[in-house]
Amino acid sequence: MKILGIVGSVFGSKTKIALNNIAFSDSVEYQIVDLSELTLDFADGRDFRDYEGDTKRIIEMIFEADGIVVGTPVYQSSIPGALKNIFDLLPIDSIKDKPIGMVVTAGSPRHYLVAEYQLKPILNYMKASTIEKYVFLEGRDFYKDTIVEDDVHFRLKTLARDLEQRVISIENENALKYDF
Repeated sequence: MKILGIVGSVFGSKTKIALNNIAFSDSVEYQIVDLSELTLDFADGRDFRDYEGDTKRIIEMIFEADGIVVGTPVYQSSIPGALKNIFDLLPIDSIKDKPIGMVVTAGSPRHYLVAEYQLKPILNYMKASTIEKYVFLEGRDFYKDTIVEDDVHFRLKTLARDLEQRVISIENENALKYDF
């Protein structure tokens, strides 16, 4: 099973720290891609197959993943433009029924609903199979480069388990549906 973690920002470190603290079972190949380490084109309406370089590579990684963890900080009460650009690069049904978990980092508890009002509507429009319970972290959950709250580790572990189970469930449904 392939799970792709996407660090959805070109600035900051807390989202990447959070994604690095997700522990999947041994049967999962978990790879994290950090948008700050890529040179991406802006979505401009062209066919996704016409992109090259890092842009083409991340699109292919998303297609090949059995599940995705979207990690996003909150900027100006919304998701970063770099993350939105990733969604804009994808064809509408490209993540249809793909299990997606969410990890949201923010400096304030007032940004808790950004996932509900910004990220989930995009993923729902694209027909992804979102894990309802996302993990929200505040600045106070970190000390330097470490997550210090035990509850956050528990929630990340639960997210990993739920995402794995959703991938297996969808694979089983497809096996029955398509007899393969």
